[in-house]
Amino acid sequence: MVLDFRTAMTFSHLDEHGHVHMVDVGAKDVTARTAVAEGVLRLSAETRDLLFSGKLPKGDALASARVAGIMGAKRTSELIPLCHPLPIDSVSVEIEECDEGARLTATVSTTGRTGVEMEALTAVAVAGLSLYDMVKSVERGAELGSVHLVSKSGGRSGRWERAVLPQREA
Repeated sequence: MVLDFRTAMTFSHLDEHGHVHMVDVGAKDVTARTAVAEGVLRLSAETRDLLFSGKLPKGDALASARVAGIMGAKRTSELIPLCHPLPIDSVSVEIEECDEGARLTATVSTTGRTGVEMEALTAVAVAGLSLYDMVKSVERGAELGSVHLVSKSGGRSGRWERAVLPQREA
């Protein structure tokens, strides 16, 4: 892909010469900010039943995945280039049974100058990968997908909510 650097200023992480840089958030207002993300680990009915009954060979996969998701949110700036390290006020990771397998939802809050969308998305992805690790001995074909932002609030742009998730292609 070739970028026209005359329009580079429309990309917040590119300077007028097209060079990548970390966005300066120093002049932004400190506000309460929250982001919610979710994803799905697709499992067979048999594996889903083992997971939610606590009968997987590796033990309590749900507790392990929740902790992994929280840790992932806290370490996002070390994993995603140009993300600011943030003082996270709270992280919650919920995992619930669904027809496809397991739905993972992360909610992350901070009081700061930039949002926590990447932290919420990272929490879901890391929790989902942890769940995969816990179920792979019984189902290597498990599939983590549909990781997306559900909502965010705070900051200059205010509140945003996903209207409708696009249908997954077969």
